[in-house]
Amino acid sequence: MEAFKTRAFLAAVLDRPNVDTDLIIPKQFLTRIERSGYGRFLFHDLRFLDDGRENPDFILNLPRYRGAGLLISRENFGCGSSREHAPWALDDYGLKVIIAPSFGDIFRNNSLKVGLLLIELPNEVISDLMARVTGQVGYQVTVDLAGQALTGSDGWARGFEVEPFTKEKLLTGGDEIAQTLLAEAKIAAYEKNHAHPWEAVLPSNPAQGL
Repeated sequence: MEAFKTRAFLAAVLDRPNVDTDLIIPKQFLTRIERSGYGRFLFHDLRFLDDGRENPDFILNLPRYRGAGLLISRENFGCGSSREHAPWALDDYGLKVIIAPSFGDIFRNNSLKVGLLLIELPNEVISDLMARVTGQVGYQVTVDLAGQALTGSDGWARGFEVEPFTKEKLLTGGDEIAQTLLAEAKIAAYEKNHAHPWEAVLPSNPAQGL
């Protein structure tokens, strides 16, 4: 997982609530063995028509949003089943930041594992930002995770909250094992000062232990 760095993302809007994981990546694409390559199936039923051609009306197919790295949506994004393929598809497509009023709990955990940054903002702020993005072609949002700040290309600015563990993990790019090793010295000190039951000294005469 790559460390998250401050950068400006082209923003796109998916103005709908309850975007579930089946909509993000339909079940027929879950049989693949690899963890990569899911980006081409992202939002498949919205992006493509029945004959396989791109849906010209879907937001991510519009020329102005090609290459978007930040998606703004409505409440309960990532709800539904616990498929980890959903954040895989978003990440593989190139979306690195999702902004919404709320997210599905399991989706949130799975997103952290691939380095997706999920940002919660109030509905009224979301509406304002959506209007700015749709009103200006090429609208970008700079995401400063270290400073917990968002800045739009028109001067719009807003802070955001993020859990300390999530922030540290994304900034360092470390997985769960790497995060555990950061506390290696504390773990060693704890182990040294706490006896283990399996290391208890047995009596020299087993009968004495009866």
